[in-house]
Amino acid sequence: MAEKKQRHKKSFWHRIRLKYKLSFFNENTLEEVWSFRLSQLSAFLILGIFAFFLVLLTSVIIITTPIRNYLPGYLDVEVRRAIVGNALRADSLEQVIAQQSFYLENVSAILLGTMEIDSISPIDSVAYYNSENYEIPRSDQELDFVRNFEEEERYNLTVLNPNQPPADVIFLFKPANGIISSPFEPQNNHFGIDIVTAPKESILAVMDGTVIYTGYEINDGNIIHIQHRNGFLSIYKHNELLLKRTGETVTAGEVIALVGNTGNQTTGPHLHFELWYRGTAVNPEDYIVF
Repeated sequence: MAEKKQRHKKSFWHRIRLKYKLSFFNENTLEEVWSFRLSQLSAFLILGIFAFFLVLLTSVIIITTPIRNYLPGYLDVEVRRAIVGNALRADSLEQVIAQQSFYLENVSAILLGTMEIDSISPIDSVAYYNSENYEIPRSDQELDFVRNFEEEERYNLTVLNPNQPPADVIFLFKPANGIISSPFEPQNNHFGIDIVTAPKESILAVMDGTVIYTGYEINDGNIIHIQHRNGFLSIYKHNELLLKRTGETVTAGEVIALVGNTGNQTTGPHLHFELWYRGTAVNPEDYIVF
């Protein structure tokens, strides 16, 4: 039996290494024009090498060309940064256009004689009125509105909060794609939101910053803390895998971890995300569109 298997094995290698001759003949003279010899093993090797170089060429084209931006799930930080930068430049351009229009209206009114030169303050490059040089009389409706507003805000204690977050916070990236299962409820000691998403989904940094803590805790699992400018701190809990270390800098929209189910205080794959401002927890839904 062993001899038969050995004979079959030798015959198999003999068959795939057996060379075949392919010849091309002239139909009129029956003269052999061109021929070559090729075995099955050589044919498989040639096809394998061709497939390898085809895959390599395709990968190089995708990596070095903008085609990669159309791949599902591809995160191009440079493209995202360019989009945010263009949005900021467009907003600045709109303000400059409004200022220039206001400036031209003033000049046109002066040239037409509908506005006296001494009736306005000197117009500088930003073209605005200096309200300190003159006082506009208030109407009765405005006085009533101010009086009612001051009466309503007399006992508003929120104005005494020294850590009130700024209203003009820069653009924040969404940390993960998913559904919010638990909202922000500080009265119940839930200082963040829970985002239910697929296991091992990418977790993104909401802003540029520096990783100040990475580690594992019994209740919260794998945790990563990122310190941002303007006093903001973002916290990401229950991660499956941390991709950044303490001391590393991250860019807005960069992948920092993978969604997991680590820690005792979790019932399934999700991300517990918290956003703090100078020691005070704030509602992430007030700054990020989920």
